[in-house]
Amino acid sequence: MEDELMPGPDHEQAVLLLRLAGPLQSWGDQSAFNRRDTRPQPTKSGVIGLLAAAAGHPRHEPLGDLLGLSMGVRVDQEGTLLRDYHTVSDYQGRPLPQAGVSAKGMQKPTSPAKYTHITQRFYLQDAVFVAAVAGPKPLMESLAEAVTRPAFPLALGRRSCVPSQPILLGVTSEPILDALTSQLWQAGEPARAQFEKRHRRLERIDRMVTVESADGDQILHDEPLSFDPRDRRHATRRVTHLWRSIPTGFDNPVPPSDAASAHDPFALLGW
Repeated sequence: MEDELMPGPDHEQAVLLLRLAGPLQSWGDQSAFNRRDTRPQPTKSGVIGLLAAAAGHPRHEPLGDLLGLSMGVRVDQEGTLLRDYHTVSDYQGRPLPQAGVSAKGMQKPTSPAKYTHITQRFYLQDAVFVAAVAGPKPLMESLAEAVTRPAFPLALGRRSCVPSQPILLGVTSEPILDALTSQLWQAGEPARAQFEKRHRRLERIDRMVTVESADGDQILHDEPLSFDPRDRRHATRRVTHLWRSIPTGFDNPVPPSDAASAHDPFALLGW
């Protein structure tokens, strides 16, 4: 009887750590039609979508064990915003359809006829994030394996945004906030060189962390319920934003006593 009450390995929780970096990223949550915005950091639907693609989940199938996972994000390199301006027309000179579709899934014609669409898409350039996803340990280990050998191509929010390597940072038994605090700074070499030039080889750097919290001060509409193209659904979740001091990973860093004297009040702004 006592053995039946003991928690099994499926109940043990773990955190999957991902490095999300690439030339371009785009994490839209409520964008539609001809203007596609991006949030300043990865959305939960985008990260779960990446894991679903890695695990080989077809878009029309239920998310199953990917539902209800917890997530946190650390901003290691903010990147810059890029606006991509397009004009679209039919190569045969025919009127363009609307962006919306009918109940049968067919695009409606424009009325009056329109021959050119103006579209704007926004991206983050040269951004680097650490995403932490928490759930049952067997599932996290399975997803870690899938990320290294994905069934479908992986993308950073949009198909054209290809991630750079490595994506997988590992699986840990630490809670999400602890895992995001202990993981080494993942910024690119130019950002690290600029930081070292301004602030010397400091042992730690302050970075913003966003984690889910029942009493969080911000509500996001990016909790995925279905990726089916005919039945896309999302729910809301609450998050809170924190600052955490994380290890830079520099060799022979400045001792803490010397680092204290190198305090820069504008360091958090990246100036």
